[in-house]
Amino acid sequence: METTSSSEMIKKEIFIACRPETLFSFFTDPDKLVRWMGRNVLLDPSIGGKFRIDLNGSDIALGEYKEITPNEKVVMTWGWERSKVVPPGSSTVEFKLIPKDNGTLLEFTHYDLPATEIADHVKGWSHFLPRIQMVAEAGEAGRVPSSEQV
Repeated sequence: METTSSSEMIKKEIFIACRPETLFSFFTDPDKLVRWMGRNVLLDPSIGGKFRIDLNGSDIALGEYKEITPNEKVVMTWGWERSKVVPPGSSTVEFKLIPKDNGTLLEFTHYDLPATEIADHVKGWSHFLPRIQMVAEAGEAGRVPSSEQV
């Protein structure tokens, strides 16, 4: 996985051995999203629809879907419940799904983060993006043990 960051942005790329159509559902189907991120997930995957991801019982990400291009791209606002530094809606995450070599190159970008938050978010996304790779490549039967949850 390749990672770059600046004072306001994180970019990562990871190759996932599944079709974009398969990978896309891991951003819009709550039963699939919870397999790679969070303990409890509420999603309304429509433009302006809200999401709530309880990562570990105390850290809760909130935001809304801003752009959805089936099998190609998902853009959401991102922030943390009860955070004054990165409150809900204060930053944006973008997932681009690019067909490549019988799989998908996932291009991830997290925009508009305060410089003080870059390191923690790099750590978080460095944990979660390999998890989506693992569950998407494992197929429907793949499950990630809950003990690996952050």
